[in-house]
This record gives sequence, C-alpha cells and structure tokens, in this order.
Amino acid sequence: AGAPAGGAGRSKVAPSVDFDHSCSDSVEYLTLNFGPFETVHRWRRLPPCDEFVGARRSKHTVVAYRDAIYVFGGDNGKTMLNDLLRFDVKDCSWCRAFTTGTPPAPRYHHSAVVYGSSMFVFGGYTGDIYSNSNLKNKNDLFEYKFATGQWTEWKTEGRLPVARSAHGATVYSDKLWIFAGYDGNARLNDMWTIGLQDRELTCWEEIEQSGEIPPSCCNFPVAVCKDKMFVFSGQSGAKITNNLFQFEFKEKIWTRIPTEHLLRGSPPPPQRRYGHTMVAFDRHLYVFGGAADNTLPNELHCYDVDSQTWEVIQPSPDSEVSHPEVAERVSAPDEAPSLPLEECGLKKSWDVFGLDFGITTIKQPPTADSELPSGRLFHAAAVISDAMYIFGGTVDNNIRSGEMYRFQFSCYPKCTLHEDYGRLWENRQFSDLEFVLGEKEERVRGHTAIVTARCKWLKKKIIQARERLKQVDIEDEGHATCQKDGIGGNVKLCRLQPLLEVPIREAEAQPFEVLMQFLYTDKIKYPRKGHVQDVLLIMDVYKLALNFKLSRLEQLCLQYIEASVDLQNVLIVCENANKLQLDQLKEHCLNFVVKESHFNQVIMMKEFEHLSSSLIVEIVRRKQQPPVRTHSDQPLDIGTSLIQDMKAYLEGAGTEFCDIILLLDGHPRPAHKAILAARSSYFEAMFRSFMPEDGQVNISIGEMVPSKQAFESMLRYIYYGEVNMPPEDSLYLFAAPYYYGFSNNRLQAYCKQNLEMNVTVENVLQILEAADKTQALDMKRHCLHIIVHQFTKV
Repeated sequence: AGAPAGGAGRSKVAPSVDFDHSCSDSVEYLTLNFGPFETVHRWRRLPPCDEFVGARRSKHTVVAYRDAIYVFGGDNGKTMLNDLLRFDVKDCSWCRAFTTGTPPAPRYHHSAVVYGSSMFVFGGYTGDIYSNSNLKNKNDLFEYKFATGQWTEWKTEGRLPVARSAHGATVYSDKLWIFAGYDGNARLNDMWTIGLQDRELTCWEEIEQSGEIPPSCCNFPVAVCKDKMFVFSGQSGAKITNNLFQFEFKEKIWTRIPTEHLLRGSPPPPQRRYGHTMVAFDRHLYVFGGAADNTLPNELHCYDVDSQTWEVIQPSPDSEVSHPEVAERVSAPDEAPSLPLEECGLKKSWDVFGLDFGITTIKQPPTADSELPSGRLFHAAAVISDAMYIFGGTVDNNIRSGEMYRFQFSCYPKCTLHEDYGRLWENRQFSDLEFVLGEKEERVRGHTAIVTARCKWLKKKIIQARERLKQVDIEDEGHATCQKDGIGGNVKLCRLQPLLEVPIREAEAQPFEVLMQFLYTDKIKYPRKGHVQDVLLIMDVYKLALNFKLSRLEQLCLQYIEASVDLQNVLIVCENANKLQLDQLKEHCLNFVVKESHFNQVIMMKEFEHLSSSLIVEIVRRKQQPPVRTHSDQPLDIGTSLIQDMKAYLEGAGTEFCDIILLLDGHPRPAHKAILAARSSYFEAMFRSFMPEDGQVNISIGEMVPSKQAFESMLRYIYYGEVNMPPEDSLYLFAAPYYYGFSNNRLQAYCKQNLEMNVTVENVLQILEAADKTQALDMKRHCLHIIVHQFTKV
C-alpha cells in the first residue's frame, strides 16, 4: 500500500482524481497512529464547574474559541448572572475569564456568537427574578475581546431590532444575524443583521424574508451548515411542530425541509421540543435535549443535510447511563413547568448512524466513569475540533446543572453510492437497453444491471426481450450475441451491441422516468408541494409502482400525495384516484373531504359540481355514515433498498446479466460494466476508451495483486458501499480509492481506522503476512512488536 513515512521507498502515484481529503494521509504512505484513541460516538463526563468558580445555571450561552469554552450569563434559579467562565478543553480545567470594562447587565435567554477574536452578546432578559422587578427584554450589543478581556457596548445609529430574548443568532459573511424570539408580549419571526467588521460604520438592517418563513417562535436553536441557516422546532404556541427550516443567506429565502421522503419505518425527525440545542459539524446537524411534550429526552438526533434524513445516534458501548446529579433544589418562577421525574435513558437504535464507523482521533485515554448526559433543557452547546461540548441546563424538577459533557463526532467521509448511481442515470453512459413506452412509443434508455437488480417485473420484461432476440435469425454483425466464455465456465458473457428494445405498453415516459430515477437512487425528486399537475404526476408514478410491485416506491408516492392533499386539490386528486383505481388514496381523500372543518368548504366549490355522480354519492354517504376504522396488525412492507438489492445482485442474483470478466491472478470473477463504471473513474475511462475485446480485465492495485478475500471486499464496496472487512483486507485496499478513482476516500478512511483499532493476537499473523506483501513497513513493525510482547499468546 505504500512506504512508511520517512522511508526511502515510494509507491506509484495514482491517476489524478478530485478527492475529499478529510483523511489527512497521502496514499503514498500508510502512516498509522497507534495509541490511546477517543471512541467515535462516545459521551464523556468532564469535570463539572465548581461553585467557587461559577454557579450551576441554565438559559446561558456557550461559545468556542481556540481550545476553550466560554460560558456567559444565565440564571441559577434565584438570580440572573453576568459572569464569564472559561473551560480549557485540553486541561479539562475551569476558571473565571479575565474581564475589564463594563460587562452586560445580568441576563438570560440572550445570544452569543464568535466573530474573529471577539464574542458578541445580544439581547436577552434582564431584571431581578427573585423580587420579580425591573424585568425587561434588551436589544443591546456587547463585544468581548478574548485577547484583552475588554467588554465594550456597541452603540449604533438608525433603527434597532425590537428588544427580545430566547431568539436565534449566528454569524455569516462577516455579519451577525438575529431571528425571531420573544418581545415580552408576543413571539416574533423577523430577521435583522449587522456588520461586525467596522463598529463605526455599521448599522442594523431588517431583512426582507420570503418563502416558507417559520412561524413566530422562541427557545429554538439555529445552526449554519453548507451556507444555509437551519432552525428546528421551538415554542410557537398552537403551531408548535417538529419542522426543520433552512434559510438561504444569498437569496434570503426560507424552505421547509420536507419529510415526505422519509419512509414509514425509517427514523423519524425528533419530537417537537423547545429549550434544545443544535450544532453543525461536517454535513450533519446534531440536536440534543429540550422539553418534548412533558418529557426530557436525552437521545442525540442527527440530520444529514445531503441525504435529508434523520438518525438517532447509538452511543458507543462505553458510554454509560448517567447517575442522577446531586444538586441543590431551587425555585424559579419563570421556569418551564416542573416535568415529571422519568427514566430518560437512551433509546436503543440498531440503525447505527449510517454506515459510519468513524475515523478515530488521538485524545486523552478513556476514563472508566464515562456516561451519558441526562435529559435537560436550556443548556448550551458548542463545537471544538471534532467534538461537541454541552454545559449546564435545567434537569428534572428545576434543578440547575453545572456539568460539562463531551461527545466525539465521526468524521467519516459520506457514502456516495446513491450519488454515483444517480450520475449513471443522468448521463446514460454505457446504456445497453431502451424501453419503448406507451402508444406514442417514447424511448427511455437504461442499464440492464441496475434495472434487473431493482425490479423483478422489469427484469422479466428484459428476459423476454432477450429471448425474442435469440429467436430471430440475425444476419447483421451489429446485432446482439450471447456466447459462452471459455474462462468463465458456465457463466455467459453477454455483450449486446445495439440497445436491447424492451416494450412497456403500460407506461408513459414522464412517470416512467421518475420510476427509473428511484431505481438508481432510492429517491425521487419531489415536485412543488400542492401543485395539482405535480401531484397528478406522482399519482401516475404510484400506479406504475403498484403494477411493477415496487413496495418502497409505493410508500414514497403515497406519503408525498397524502401530505400534498389540501382543500384546493382534494377533489381533483380524489377523481383521479377513482379513475386510476387507487383505492387507498381515494380513501384518504374521502376522509379528508368529510372532516368537519373541510366538508362545507368542499361542497361549495365549483369542482364539486363536476364530480362524477357516483363519487358525489360516496361522499354524501361517507358523511352520513362514516365507516368503522380498522387497524391492521400486518407489518408494513417497505420493500428492499438499493443497498439490499445490489448486495443480492453481487451475491448471485445478477450472474446471468454479467458482461465483463475480472481476472484476479488468472481466476475469473464475472461482473457488470455499468456498476463498475458508475463507482470507479478507472473503469469508466477503460470502458469508454479501450474496452478489451475479450471482455477480460486484469485486477491489481498499482503493482500489487490483492488477496481473493480483499478483492471480494472491494467488490462489496463498489456494488453496495460495504466497508466492513477483516483488518488484513484493509492493508490491501488502502490505496484502492486513489488507484480506482472512487468518488471519495471513504474506503481508505475505514481501512486506516480498521487497522489502527483492530490488530489483535488472534489476527496479527494474517496482518503481518499482508503487511509484508504490501510493503507497509510501519504496520509490519507494529505486528512484530505485538508478536514479541505477546509471544506465548500468538
């Protein structure tokens, strides 16, 4: 895999590839970091803040600057605070931060952000909570300079934001952005910004927002990820939801993140809540704590911005449930109502966060008393390097906390499987079949390997088309042939020169293309929600999914349509469902129409007059005598995923459709060109430019031929993104992402972590053999070191 760092040897440089360099080491050297590691997804309880340094608190802020966490303000249940505490994350020590000048008045529910080498504090609630006097919201802005400890109040000309507390704040493009909050009388949803570069020239500016603006709310977090600001849940009166909204800074447009694409049975968004935290790291948002419908949950929820999916993170096994903290009971008249004392242990989730096992980072050695934080609200969180720090908050029965917790993130590069197959669908390169659709005989190209792996109904149609082609007396050399391959034994190597025509009379082009997009990506691009023509298109896709027996696509379509039905389109959707014999959807529409709050409005619409008489009769009868609702105990069939289907295809389901032979040390392994090309720029360039005439490709990684077991591990990664493998395979495959031009270094990152964490006396001899073969000298030395020191066990 390469020479050791500092060694004289140097492996061949792989072809140039655009690469995700989140794994720091070059492919030329396999340099491992043996030593104490912080386990990925591990919670650790750090030293709490001593009372002589600062009080236990909630409704405070924390910010991260260099290697320290700064805590400002909040309340201890009796009084508001304006002290500034500092926690050094390297030494795990607390102290009071040095300050000079006039600090902000004691306050809570303010905001604090870092810009450059300063912290900026805005707004919040001030006054004497013990005597309930002089209580008011503020709209002042203070700067604290970390280098000098100087507090300074910014005085600006012009309009100011209305005084507020419990708002959201962030920094983007050299500006402070303030959103929503509570002004003492009502919740807000306005947005203001102020430049932070020049104090003398700056002023506040109100932002004209557009799009799906979140409802007026308070006690919510904001986080910036990939040039967008995200807002999740919060207190918004009767409208409180668990919606996630994103704000585009440049266009100043809000968008509600849809949840219709989340299949029933997949992890749902977190419950609606307030007083929680949300931080951004890499491509993820992490939501922790808050009050959720009279409970204090302590699961850590993760949202993937790229895939728009939620996940509950299962903590590492050495994160233990926390012990109740000993804290003084205090009264807080303004606090949220007392919450019932509950067991708030972490819900076990066997859906471990994606496929991410994580790149380890060198940290302090784990301690035996690591534990999970209990549920809490009005705590605060910040990120330093690759870890999240959570401090304080209100735990059960209005007890303030002085605890600090650390959570180790995973920095693992994302799985690009769905994106890679999606690109194959979009560019249609290496297409080998053409569907002829409907009466108009419109044509849509595709790839036999993907389609036959995902849909049995279409697979049957393709086999029938191939059989018809065999029976025709073909004279032209350009027509397809299937011949026995001498090396592959009884495996037929199929090379179809012209595109195989597959007639599908049941489908029209537009809905069929949406279906094909699903086969390649497990997703469909949702059209504009509520637009009638778009809803009707998804209904056509739903009809195809039923005909083609694609359970997963059925559920996606059904959820989208049901979520899109409203008073404006319900009659059109109902009529179309009746025409297409989509009974489940029709039932949903009828129940929507006869709802007490909908019925009178619907029957007064012009569209109601044009309904078929049979449908009108059904609606009237449904209103007069609603049917008894029955609940089925049958588990919902959500079908198989892209990963499951491609796994089965590699393991034998796709043998008859192989069109390439991979030769490993002379031994044949049938495979599929389209899949290899979609996942590897090396194979894509080969098949496009100089496809071997005999359809055989020799496999190596540079000048090294991998073991058969390692080669199978690489194929599992190519076909369905699997990164689990024995450590010895990781040595062979460390350089594979560069040599074969994978989309990122996910496989390499896992190989490195696998080797660093999993060398044992049981497998050290196999790894030593692989290290010798691949010239990975640092791993070889490490194995010999283990063998010498554990000689009798080995």
